[in-house]
Amino acid sequence: MSLQVGNIVEGVVTGITNFGAFVLLPNGETGLVHISEVANTYVKDINEYLKKNDTVKVKILNVESDGKVGLSIKKAQNNRRRKEKFSMSFEDKINRFMKESDEKQQDIKKNTESKRSKRSADRQAF
Repeated sequence: MSLQVGNIVEGVVTGITNFGAFVLLPNGETGLVHISEVANTYVKDINEYLKKNDTVKVKILNVESDGKVGLSIKKAQNNRRRKEKFSMSFEDKINRFMKESDEKQQDIKKNTESKRSKRSADRQAF
């Protein structure tokens, strides 16, 4: 099986570094998932998302002439989500939007409250 850019394949994590994870692909080649391609959010510690021997779906981003293979987990997931969006009913889309919106609002509220409490503590110190 040859690797083609854009294909989504399943692989096994064989190693983890501070800059990404190495994944063994079905054809026996190894590719790299850069830390920026692991999740749709900022990844500070890749070990919070992956561990050795995890099976993951990856999208092939590039295949270099020297044999290096660039992979993405987040783009493989986005591709699946895109397909789900087309098959979802309007009510399901609204419910999903409301859930994601509520989660984002809670995150914003949590972040602003923690900043406010720090500021008031700083003011009381003076």
